[in-house]
Amino acid sequence: MTTLLTVLLLCGSAELSSAAAPQATAQGTTPAPKAAPAAPKPPAPAARAPVRRRAPRRPRVQTAPTRERIIEVQDALAGEGFYSGKPSGRWDAATSEAMKKFQTSNGLTATGKLGAQSLQKLGLGSDVAGRGAPLPQADPRASVLSESELNEPEPQEP
Repeated sequence: MTTLLTVLLLCGSAELSSAAAPQATAQGTTPAPKAAPAAPKPPAPAARAPVRRRAPRRPRVQTAPTRERIIEVQDALAGEGFYSGKPSGRWDAATSEAMKKFQTSNGLTATGKLGAQSLQKLGLGSDVAGRGAPLPQADPRASVLSESELNEPEPQEP
């Protein structure tokens, strides 16, 4: 077994030496020895700043009005005399123009867009739409101390 390994090792080393040795070409010249392939370079250290990931976008709270809602608005505008024609359920140029006229006549900024205050004036919105947050109310319970007791200076300890 040792003999077999020795023979294999010798044959393997002989093949390696013959492969490395330059061989003569048909023209009788010996080609220049080939350069051994360069060892791969180690990867450069990462010097970049960490990538900032954005938080996922929140879904929009307000969506476009449905066809049925636009028909309601067109009916309300027609009832006020600002929209003529059959309600289509599409927010087209006629609907936008009718909304601008309605907003102007009701003291609102004429944008032609559907807003909370416009809906409120049309009778389609809530009573608190477009208003600020409610102010905190005073506590209706009576105070434990009277006003004169509240204004007395605190006694000082000796």
